[in-house]
Amino acid sequence: MKGLRLNILDKYIIKKFIGTYFFAIIIFIGIIIIFDVSEKIDNFVEKGASLKAIVTQYYGNFVPYFMNMFSPLFVFISVIFFTSKLASHSEIVAMLSGGISFKRLMYPYFISATFIAAMSLALSLFVIPPANRVRLEFTDKYIKDKFINTNKDIHLQLSPGNYVYMESFNSWSNIATRFTLETVEGHSIVSKLSAETAVWDSTSRGWKLFSYYIRNNKGNTQEIKTGHQIDTVINLSVEDLNKRDNYVESYNYRELNDMIKLQKLRGDKRVIYSQIEKQTRFALPFSAFILTLIGVSLSAKKKKGGIGINIGIGLMLSFSYILFLRFSQMFVHAGVLPTWIALWIPNMLYLLIALGLYRAAPK
Repeated sequence: MKGLRLNILDKYIIKKFIGTYFFAIIIFIGIIIIFDVSEKIDNFVEKGASLKAIVTQYYGNFVPYFMNMFSPLFVFISVIFFTSKLASHSEIVAMLSGGISFKRLMYPYFISATFIAAMSLALSLFVIPPANRVRLEFTDKYIKDKFINTNKDIHLQLSPGNYVYMESFNSWSNIATRFTLETVEGHSIVSKLSAETAVWDSTSRGWKLFSYYIRNNKGNTQEIKTGHQIDTVINLSVEDLNKRDNYVESYNYRELNDMIKLQKLRGDKRVIYSQIEKQTRFALPFSAFILTLIGVSLSAKKKKGGIGINIGIGLMLSFSYILFLRFSQMFVHAGVLPTWIALWIPNMLYLLIALGLYRAAPK
């Protein structure tokens, strides 16, 4: 344990790592905000967004979201940049010549990576979800047009044995066509309520059914009833139908788990987005350890091309990791792999790359 106590060199590396990490964040976020403002300024002016709302509601909540999403890039750039500087000044050689093993040299790096991973996980679970709720509401109000649900043939299970079907749903008028509500016991339909149209009533928080037809099966007898209008309250609201797929980004961990259970119960195809969001919140912070190991292994040796080559390699690898993490989601949508396997494949692959580079690094 004595060899793992922080010495002056460890504190120096940790200070450089963390300092460069936050410096990279400030620079990149500043650049992104400038480009984002220039792209969205017309929307802000046209829809009357106030300066206070733009700064506090949108960009104030955009920063932690962007910072966490591109955390792998910032980690890699930080490690590559300041480690390459140490190598170019022959400081790495001096450390190794002074009796510090390459394995021991990794100790302050991994302390820094642990801090960044813990911060990223805390942001994902506690800070970003409520921030995203405000940001997404601002986006819907001032940037994007009203969400239009274009799904057809909507089949959902409201509770065990209770099913609802809509041939189509209009998000503008909140009207469903060919509405059917069924209660099933075993393999038999106990009751079936059909209507030509169903209109959402925001006052009663229920549905008004028009031109309805009810059939109840009681043993060997059937009870049939028809009418012009009937009101019904079910465990389904227009909010459930009008949410964008990315709205799961605004749920905290407990809410996300509850949503996944509800979507699985209903047979909602959008459960994929919730499962991807859940796994990403854990897979992304873990990348700090992998990319730190790759960054140190690549940049610890002095190169003729200087820091520029290392930074170029770092940018390529970090962007490829983020791209691969996004691409792996396609395996989930295609039904090829379970969500947790697909979202952890990039980490496992880059971990193998990291271990290979570590073995080839100067000892």
